[in-house]
Amino acid sequence: MIGETPLAYAINGANIATVKYLLDHGADPDKVDDKGFTSLHIAAEEGYCNIVELLLSRGASVDALSNRGTPLHLAATNGHHQTVKILLDHNADCNKIVNGVYTPLLVSIYAPSLKCVKLLIQAGADVNGVGNITPLIAAVGLTECMKCLLEAGADPNVPDEFGRMPIEFAAICGTREDVEILFPLTSRIPAVRDWSVNGIIYHAYSLPGQKFYERGLERDTASLKFQGRKALERKDYLSAIELYTKAMGLDYEDATLYSDRSLCFLQIGEGDKAFADAYTCRMMRPDWPKACYRQGASLMLMKVSSAELFFLKSFSWIFF
Repeated sequence: MIGETPLAYAINGANIATVKYLLDHGADPDKVDDKGFTSLHIAAEEGYCNIVELLLSRGASVDALSNRGTPLHLAATNGHHQTVKILLDHNADCNKIVNGVYTPLLVSIYAPSLKCVKLLIQAGADVNGVGNITPLIAAVGLTECMKCLLEAGADPNVPDEFGRMPIEFAAICGTREDVEILFPLTSRIPAVRDWSVNGIIYHAYSLPGQKFYERGLERDTASLKFQGRKALERKDYLSAIELYTKAMGLDYEDATLYSDRSLCFLQIGEGDKAFADAYTCRMMRPDWPKACYRQGASLMLMKVSSAELFFLKSFSWIFF
């Protein structure tokens, strides 16, 4: 079937009676829709606990994989801690990796959802993650999440791909409490002359530290934009979103980053997030046709009738 399955329609409408009827009459809970989602993906993303439990009781695959991960990834991404618990109770793989880096723990930090983080750690999630995006680096600025990770054994001495430690990220981001927490657990960094909390913060904003930071900004931003574009070209939208998000953290005034991330959200069907990025982009560059187009596309995805207005506006430069 092209598009959504009848079961998917029923789940999107949160109609458990219809879901049960369809299952009773032979509907396949593992049949995928046009997005590659099974019924369990849809229910988990929405946090429909009763439907999730029903599907699992009828044999739905708990670790079914889509381009956005397993049902556990989707529940964690949206902070649905009750759904996360149900899936974990049914032996969902808490260390399943999607797109080479994303574990349920990592996406729960990005959500952010402390409850999901705690549940996943209790279930045995790898607190050091994979690749160069470690959960601890992702948790900078989320002090309670960071504490949970450290208590569970996360290694504060694992750097990112440019050699920067979690404590340096904390200092650069201005989260002194995180620096204080990480300081006694972090091995001394040779470049920091004054090995103290104040010394690390000074290092991050001193001339040598600023050069380190600015060099990282220039290299990181260009590299992240390039990698994001490549991910977008190969239709790896989740990776592209992550890369553009990291680039925004380094250069939040680049309108093209918001435009490109909006496109990624459109491609995975998240109209509200696509609209938010398009709106920000349009505030930065009000007369940029692409910004108007992105905003219109996101409104159409959300089925907002005023979308036509934005599409017309995007081509107004032709007529005026």
